[in-house]
Amino acid sequence: MAPPSGPPWPSPGPGLLRPHPQPAPPSVRGGREGTARRRSELPTRELPVEGRRRERSGSDGAEPGRGPCGGRAAAGPADGGMGCTVSAEDKAAAERSKMIDKNLREDGEKAAREVKLLLLGAGESGKSTIVKQMKIIHEDGYSEEECRQYRAVVYSNTIQSIMAIVKAMGNLQIDFADPSRADDARQLFALSCTAEEQGVLPEDLSGVIRRLWADHGVQACFGRSREYQLNDSAAYYLNDLERIAQSDYIPTQQDVLRTRVKTTGIVETHFTFKDLHFKMFDVGGQRSERKKWIHCFEGVTAIIFCVALSAYDLVLAEDEEMNRMHESMKLFDSICNNKWFTDTSIILFLNKKDLFEEKITHSPLTICFPEYTGANKYDEAASYIQSKFEDLNKRKDTKEIYTHFTCATDTKNVQFVFDAVTDVIIKNNLKDCGLF
Repeated sequence: MAPPSGPPWPSPGPGLLRPHPQPAPPSVRGGREGTARRRSELPTRELPVEGRRRERSGSDGAEPGRGPCGGRAAAGPADGGMGCTVSAEDKAAAERSKMIDKNLREDGEKAAREVKLLLLGAGESGKSTIVKQMKIIHEDGYSEEECRQYRAVVYSNTIQSIMAIVKAMGNLQIDFADPSRADDARQLFALSCTAEEQGVLPEDLSGVIRRLWADHGVQACFGRSREYQLNDSAAYYLNDLERIAQSDYIPTQQDVLRTRVKTTGIVETHFTFKDLHFKMFDVGGQRSERKKWIHCFEGVTAIIFCVALSAYDLVLAEDEEMNRMHESMKLFDSICNNKWFTDTSIILFLNKKDLFEEKITHSPLTICFPEYTGANKYDEAASYIQSKFEDLNKRKDTKEIYTHFTCATDTKNVQFVFDAVTDVIIKNNLKDCGLF
């Protein structure tokens, strides 16, 4: 349709305001073409209302000041208002929130994989040896340099052992089989102090120790070691004195395991096994050290309680009136039935089974348990001791004691037992989560 020949109003001259468009004739009102008019001498067509809105606001069809969805449009640089788009500050806050959530999730997952083990037991029950085994099994063992550092401890344990035996000979009225060994005994005490201070084992001292250990009187006294205090490792080191006395001696992993140093304070060991992160705490077993355990208890996953089976005929170093096995039972009773450990797994290590098996044939169990009527054989006697400890559990219906017979110096045995212990911990964790 051709446009009309001229506009229904005059073209504005200089200074003349352009009037608002007049309604189109009925024939064209509301159509796609409007009445033609001049703009800067160029003819254009009048748009319908919808078209005029697009002309003013842009191709998206939104009204001025409105966004495509009908909301308030984002402010331009001169507007200064707040729009529906996310500001830089909001984006930063959202990123921080995401990061916090991520960290919380990671911390939660890490906490779920963390296992806190507390090693408890009376003195000399083998707790520290278990810790050493964890290093050997899960941390590639002791380096050569670390083994070198134990050389002085091996020397000291060896010297202290032979001195304890010789001292006991006087108390037990046992004579040397060879009278000339009395001179060696005097030399032993004269040389030992300096050697221990310097962390060495000089040739003259090692010769004295070798001759004394070979004496039948000394061996007889060693056979009565339950009547005095003697390290479990005494025979191990003294029987291997020739190797230990070599000038280029470096302790083996087994030598390190056998060393005895009284634990004072708390020793913490970390290792990873079966995707679990273990924190193991070895605390002082002597009575004077037990007050230091308390702050280790919170949040503990499981307690490994060590008992020296071979201690059934021994007395405490710190109280010679108290049988060591009775002391262990007393301590186990207080731990197992403590209200703090209602939901804590209790794992009982009946340790030093090798020494117990050697001893039970010639030292009756009635020394510790007068009511025992069974045979002095390993299986029967060991089962009886196990029942004595497990019977101390006052919550048998709801609390299980996981018992294992162990030899802490046997790496394969400890590895096998700890694998079973870890499975129990995983199983109990799954129970707590309702997944088992």
